[in-house]
Amino acid sequence: MSLAAENVRFAYNGRPVLGDVSLALTPGRVTAILGINGAGKTTLLRCLGGLVRPGRGCVRLGGRDLREFSRREAARAIAYVPQSQQAERLTVFEAVLLGRRPHMGLRPGRRDLARVEAVLGALHLADLAFRRLDELSGGESQKTAIARALAQEPDALLLDEPTASLDLKNTLEVFDIVRAAVTANGVAAAAVLHDLSQAMRFADDFVLLAAGRIKARVDRAGLTPEIVREVYGVEVALGEVGGHPVAAPLRVADAA
Repeated sequence: MSLAAENVRFAYNGRPVLGDVSLALTPGRVTAILGINGAGKTTLLRCLGGLVRPGRGCVRLGGRDLREFSRREAARAIAYVPQSQQAERLTVFEAVLLGRRPHMGLRPGRRDLARVEAVLGALHLADLAFRRLDELSGGESQKTAIARALAQEPDALLLDEPTASLDLKNTLEVFDIVRAAVTANGVAAAAVLHDLSQAMRFADDFVLLAAGRIKARVDRAGLTPEIVREVYGVEVALGEVGGHPVAAPLRVADAA
């Protein structure tokens, strides 16, 4: 199911953050949302997730205005993973089970429990299942939040800097698992990322924001050093190492 922003505008306390942004997420593909700090990336993701309402324009899920969805309908369809997690007195198992809440009745069924167990196993969290969230490291907490989103089996998955707290091994594991889930289930996914090399390895499409507007929208082959320089103000070399794409920052670009 597609998720799309149409001519979205948003402002905080009268200060424009997004201006006439239109963006469609394609089922089965990951879109990386890129740009410098303050470009509006997180705000765009929150608009797509229905967490904030645009001042103008709308967000549509499967062609239907998100404002027409009940909370339960929206929660079934869209999973959102924020940058940081709030420590709670829940166990990891309980936190991931919350991802099933929009789907289940008063009690979890066999399918709900099986889904949680499968996700915990895939993300190597089974040994932490009965550890409380406020006892976890930052990386363990972030993986738990991603596990909760995957347990939800959403139509759209929105990730805000999903690997910021993760080490290299866990970063690769999470990317591989999310990538596989998106492809296998036709999920429309978007991730705010800061590491260009990660974005090039993980994403299919790239939306680059500058001052609250889309500066470029390209696929992996269309991401060029010229686009990166224009958006980030940095000279980069784009290439491959071991068959994987990499972006090496070289220097701050000369002012025009």
